[in-house]
This record gives sequence, C-alpha cells and structure tokens, in this order.
Amino acid sequence: MAHDQPDTPSATTNQIAREHLLTGTFGAHVERIEAHRITLQPAQKAGLHVHPGGVVGYVKDGDIFFEIQGQPATMLRAGSVFCEPPGTTIVHFDNASATATATFIAFYPLAGDQAFITFLES
Repeated sequence: MAHDQPDTPSATTNQIAREHLLTGTFGAHVERIEAHRITLQPAQKAGLHVHPGGVVGYVKDGDIFFEIQGQPATMLRAGSVFCEPPGTTIVHFDNASATATATFIAFYPLAGDQAFITFLES
C-alpha cells in the first residue's frame, strides 16, 4: 500500500515566501506565551503601562498611535508589527480613529505568575 509523501524539503521551501518583519529581544526565561486579540473602541486609549515580560504583536485592522517613552511616536496601521521590550513604559497605544475600532493581536512571553500588563499612574 502506497503512502502519500509530503513534498521534499527543497520543493516545499522554494514555494514559501518569507518576509522578515521584526526582531524583538526579551532576554529573560520564558515559560509560556499568551496570545490575546484586543479591540480598542473608537478613540479608546490604552493608558500608561508596562509589560513586565514584554509583548510583540501585529495590527489586524485600524490605526493605532504608538509611543514608547523616550522614542518617537509612530502610527501603526493594519499589517504593522510592534515590539514593546520588557519593562519599557508605553506612553501611547491609542486608537487613532474617532469612528472605527482597531484590533491587534498581542503575544506576551511570561514566566511564573508574571502579569502580562501593569498600568501606571499618569
């Protein structure tokens, strides 16, 4: 009886298109990754916060005004990727639209009972 065999690695590899989008460094032991789909309502602001274990993600739809403390602000649009290194203060992660929602997917590398977000007083 014949078994179907997958394509050889070279044939499969030649058909896959890879585009490097982001390199994020975390430098800590990671026990697990939590993935969350987050929707910001029109004009909603995330508030001043940090991610003890960091976060990496991408914007599914909408426009997000993004600023890490001490760095230039940027606009993340659908398809954009982002990285917030562990312990950095996030000044803005705000829905830039007054009329549409913005959705992003966030991946949080965590160790032990570490929280994935800590909100700060503004």
